[in-house]
Amino acid sequence: MRALPAWAALSVAAAGGLASASQSAANAELGERVGNASFGAAVNVTTGGVLVLAGLVALPSMRAGLGKLRRSRLPWWVYLGGLCGGAFVTIATYVVPVVGVAIFTIAQVTGGSLGGLAVDRAGLAPAGRMALTRPRVAGALLGIAAVGLAQAGRPIGDLAVGALLLGVIAGAAVAVQSALNGRVSAASTTAAGTAVNFAVATPAVLIAATLLGAFATGWSSRLPSEWYLYSGGPIGVFIVVALLVGVRAVGVLRTGLAVVAGQLAGALLLDILIPDAPGASPALLAGAVLTVAAVAVAGRGTRRPPAAAVSP
Repeated sequence: MRALPAWAALSVAAAGGLASASQSAANAELGERVGNASFGAAVNVTTGGVLVLAGLVALPSMRAGLGKLRRSRLPWWVYLGGLCGGAFVTIATYVVPVVGVAIFTIAQVTGGSLGGLAVDRAGLAPAGRMALTRPRVAGALLGIAAVGLAQAGRPIGDLAVGALLLGVIAGAAVAVQSALNGRVSAASTTAAGTAVNFAVATPAVLIAATLLGAFATGWSSRLPSEWYLYSGGPIGVFIVVALLVGVRAVGVLRTGLAVVAGQLAGALLLDILIPDAPGASPALLAGAVLTVAAVAVAGRGTRRPPAAAVSP
């Protein structure tokens, strides 16, 4: 079928952003409880990969899409979007406990905005090239300003600065992931694009987690019993699908900004409710408001890409 209308695609992307805030918090807490941050990322991709395998058995469209990919002759690097997604979940599990969900989200906005501008300009996504308009550039700059404002009044040591930079890198990685997975989906189906993402991300994250000591002796005795701490994988599948739907319809930057809108709605709430989280300080709230302004400014004058077919 054809691409969703812009408002519908952006709504799906915003729902993915709301889920993303919960995913980062759950993965980070799981890693912290077990004693190794990368453990949360490992559980995320493993459970997500199992869900995708179940989809391969249950969904003929996923199997048909993978068959179509074999005939598409896409360049090999287009299939590497899962590496970027794996980098995001791994970084998030380390950074969220240090700076909190909301500040991580704002740092991610910076990377995602700059990355979205770059990949849209380069035409990596299936929507094709999108111009560097003044509103889009202004929105990205406002996102960067929001990072500095939200950090005001907090200790700025090597760890804080390094964590913020990692958050920016994570945001840029999601922009590249969205573009590459969108190319795969455009050549096959959304279900097949999701399967390729997890097929690439799962071994990469598990190897990284092993090197970082996530499976050291003793972790099994500290596994928490709360079910929601293991929800990162299913949430991740939904996020990948939401990104694919948005990118096919409106491009990477606008999809990323819609995700941000959803993330902020969940992130601020989580930083208030989660024990020992930094909380919603005036500077943090002001940074969040500035980020919302960045979303609005960057969306002005953005042309919708030509309609493209989207497979279910």
